[in-house]
Amino acid sequence: MPFDFGWLLWALPVAFGLGWLASRLDLRHWRLEGRRAPRAYFRGLQHLLNEQQDQAIDAFVEAVRHDPDAAELYFALGALFRRRGDYERAVRVHEHLLARADLGAAERERAQHALAHDFLKAGLLDRAEAAFRALLQTRFDTDARLALLHVYERGRDWTRAAEMAETLEGREHGSFRLRRAHHICEQAAALQRQQRHGEALALLEALVQRIPESPRAWVALAELRQALGQTEGALQALLALVRHAPSHVPLVAHPLAQTAAAAGRQREVRVQLQTWAEQHPPSVDVTQALAALEDELSAARQRYVEHLRHAPSLVAANLWLAGVPLGDPNVEPMVRQALQRACEPLKRYRCVACGFETQHYFWHCPGCQGWDTYPPRRVEEL
Repeated sequence: MPFDFGWLLWALPVAFGLGWLASRLDLRHWRLEGRRAPRAYFRGLQHLLNEQQDQAIDAFVEAVRHDPDAAELYFALGALFRRRGDYERAVRVHEHLLARADLGAAERERAQHALAHDFLKAGLLDRAEAAFRALLQTRFDTDARLALLHVYERGRDWTRAAEMAETLEGREHGSFRLRRAHHICEQAAALQRQQRHGEALALLEALVQRIPESPRAWVALAELRQALGQTEGALQALLALVRHAPSHVPLVAHPLAQTAAAAGRQREVRVQLQTWAEQHPPSVDVTQALAALEDELSAARQRYVEHLRHAPSLVAANLWLAGVPLGDPNVEPMVRQALQRACEPLKRYRCVACGFETQHYFWHCPGCQGWDTYPPRRVEEL
């Protein structure tokens, strides 16, 4: 039977019409989906600007649902989860990104970086360490090493912390010399707790030769020598601090005076402290140490008078009043107790980074975990 070409003439317009209709339906669907995704995305941005994180997360989840290939939305969503403290969901988002086979190398490194910070924020230090180590020798290398330093410090792995700080020393992120000194001092303290005093002493003596500008190194060395009965060695360490780290003299003024008295070298130390006092702002701790080194009570009390001439100080005034009878013996104890209570808050140390106040001086702030954030002066003197 011969083929009827008339049917072909009818079929071509019909096929064209069906194709055109299908394309229009697909295009309409694509436009509708595209309109939904940007709308959800911009709604999420608006919530972010209004600091409405929960609503922003809901909007971004909707945007990701309509556009599962948008990596930027995943990064934004993961960052929002982390900021809200929902670390488990942040980890899932970034692990989902890493599982995608179509993710480029740069985006994969970025996802690995975000995942490492998720673990760090969640306190999963072992997983954070592994994640940051995977970023070494990448464009996130320096950031990963800084984070690893933080991980080692939080885990009190002072040996590896010191090694990482030494590695970072040559990079353009400031000096890590004093931070390395803190790590070594922590190692020495651990050795002392194990009764390995000889090893701790050798470690600190090498440290002050290598990083003499570290005040903590000299303080730790002086304390260890004093504990071992080496009074003269302890005094030498404290006098070395006066030369190499003069800003921290108020911190050691009391032990310096006590050690000088034990070694019979009060006059020499008095000259050292007097010279320091003439070159620096008044310090109640230094004034009190100078008063303790005076031979006569009148000379000691005169030290506080001189201090008050240069700087008004309730603490210094209270110390001066300690040697003055207040009259009524029934009232005197109450007055002195009131003055002592008023002085106590002024004797504290305050972290310049977070404002955390404490009665004892800390090299490592318990509030913000910063190193050397406490000035070696009392609150009253700041």
